[in-house]
Amino acid sequence: MEFSRKCSLCAFLLFFVLLFCNNEVNASHEVFRKLQSLSTNIVRNLFRTGFHFQPPRHWINGPMYYNGIYHLFYQYNPKGEVWGNIVWAHSVSVDLVNWINLEPAIYPSEAFDKYGTWSGSTTILPGNKPVILYTGIIDDEQSQVQNYAIPANLTDPFLRKWIKPDNNPLVVADQSINKTKFRDPTTAWLGQDGLWRMLVGSLRGRRGLALLYWSRDFMKWTKAKHPIHSSADTGNWECVDFFPVSLEHTDGLDTSSHGEKVKHVLKVSLDDTRYDYYTIGTYDTKKDRYTPDETMVDGWKGLRLDYGNFYASKTFYDPSKNRRILMGWANESDVVPTDAINKGWSGIQTIPRRLWLDPSGRHLVQWPVEELEHLRKQKVEIRNYRLNKGEKVEVEGITPAQADVEVTFSFSSLENAEEFDPSWADLYAQDVCGFRGSTVQGGLGPFGLLTLSSENLEEYTPVFFRVFKTQDKYKVLMCSDASRSSVRNHKKMYKPSFAGYVDVDLTNKTLSLRSLIDHSVVESFGAGGKTVITSRVYPALSIYNDTHLFAFNNGTETVRIENLDAWSMDKCDR
Repeated sequence: MEFSRKCSLCAFLLFFVLLFCNNEVNASHEVFRKLQSLSTNIVRNLFRTGFHFQPPRHWINGPMYYNGIYHLFYQYNPKGEVWGNIVWAHSVSVDLVNWINLEPAIYPSEAFDKYGTWSGSTTILPGNKPVILYTGIIDDEQSQVQNYAIPANLTDPFLRKWIKPDNNPLVVADQSINKTKFRDPTTAWLGQDGLWRMLVGSLRGRRGLALLYWSRDFMKWTKAKHPIHSSADTGNWECVDFFPVSLEHTDGLDTSSHGEKVKHVLKVSLDDTRYDYYTIGTYDTKKDRYTPDETMVDGWKGLRLDYGNFYASKTFYDPSKNRRILMGWANESDVVPTDAINKGWSGIQTIPRRLWLDPSGRHLVQWPVEELEHLRKQKVEIRNYRLNKGEKVEVEGITPAQADVEVTFSFSSLENAEEFDPSWADLYAQDVCGFRGSTVQGGLGPFGLLTLSSENLEEYTPVFFRVFKTQDKYKVLMCSDASRSSVRNHKKMYKPSFAGYVDVDLTNKTLSLRSLIDHSVVESFGAGGKTVITSRVYPALSIYNDTHLFAFNNGTETVRIENLDAWSMDKCDR
């Protein structure tokens, strides 16, 4: 089990595995005509990030941590840039920011995983003994079983070698289960009755399932009569995550925690949409059933951890700092998979985020881990700057292609907020952003940042707010719009208008925004992390020193920049 006691970073290793769940991706790169004169090396590294984790080459989608060292296990193709030949690659870190690559930890090698070693999780057993639970593929039909692996040498601080014991597989699908939709075991937790429990994602018809298994010794597992939870018309559930959150404080909780002041979160990655959704609810430990709160939407229009390019996420409890950490995978979305060979790599991990329950109990809050701030270098500030309708101000003195920006906007009145059309209520937020974008004049908004901008705004990725009024309430839309991010117009390029609504109190008439800008990714946190959006973008003009950053206002209501702090960001080691 995970340990609830406090221990120093150098005395404890918590295991976290975030691994992608058998999805093909658009993970490639078209050489744009403007760039053909550049060397091959420059073209290949043009969109490589500076402070996000990604391997030197080839296909990836996930990270991990143990004994004072964070361990990042991720799915990796050692032979190419697209899905296939997947192994569990392995990198280590002491700060969740800088990484050292090690040899892969698990290869397909046995009858119970001969055709693939897919995603899973890690649990710390009593005696500080880590165990990996993972999905093995046993035939060409992609039949799936649940296996385990253990370290070959617990005294090795890096846990370089792993053993797959002969009593695998631990769990095989019975006749009631679709054996090709049966994957991604969760971190196990220990109940008051002394039984271990874990979940496995699955599908029956169109109903997504979180199947529950029990074990007394972690070796023999029995399927519960009912799933811990399921939901109709949601499609296949992948990378299920189930963890407790506190109603009293923002500290993280051990996965086995329970009590009156504890809620639980069930997160699922939906294969049909390629987004991560979650609900907050109550876990009945006696009936082993999870019930979402009445305010939750359990389906495609429910809450998302990230309203952008973000999938196959997982959390872990970090007892060294009493926090729960979330990481997710952001795939490439520029062109077709076959062109990934030209780029030489595919996919990145988002910045690790601390996660907790908002005091309202209605949603989670996320914020980049504090260790990231060690990469901050040159700093510039803007204070008390007035932005009238149609005005913008450039943020100069930093490297806009690789930056961390925090800004607080204020406004004197909500009276000019535009009316929210009732017909929009059935639309997704990104649909509203699509036709009420950064250039469409509003009342209060749009205002925000123009990231990865060319000098004359031929291309840019705006991250912004629009405030609407609906009856006697206000509705805040946050957008990260990639539709203008590149002058390239390849038909396969994915340039969506990502968006989500922000559950925020506007009494003090302020809205804050933090954006992490890193060449081909923009991670943005609205209102202190109440809403988060990640965009993958591939500018052709706004690259390296030709990149600009602006704050802007295209609403009729004057907006003031109360505080803007921006830093150039150093590169991380990886």
